[in-house]
Amino acid sequence: MKSFVGEKSFEFSLKVIELYQRLKLKNEFVLSKQLLRSATSIGANVEEALAAQSRRDFLSKMSIASKEARETRYWLRLMKAAKLEGQDYNQLLSQAEELARMLTAIVKTTGKNR
Repeated sequence: MKSFVGEKSFEFSLKVIELYQRLKLKNEFVLSKQLLRSATSIGANVEEALAAQSRRDFLSKMSIASKEARETRYWLRLMKAAKLEGQDYNQLLSQAEELARMLTAIVKTTGKNR
């Protein structure tokens, strides 16, 4: 089953993987690994939510995805401030923010409808 937020999180993960690979070549392993883990966790939790066994399970997985999107935004802000890789982080930050907003809206809507 495809979902808009699922596709967005998948595409975002691919972009973060590309950044991670570039950072790894520059011997930056700590922050890039944190970013990679949180960013790819967004989509993984969305996928799990789509296969949830209950509304409560769905809400739990989407909540985790929302938190991971916020964590990802933090790592990107930190990397931007540290000027790692000479990358323009604005696009990735914008996408992380969009995912966080969408996931938060899903969580709030689902929670209200319980």
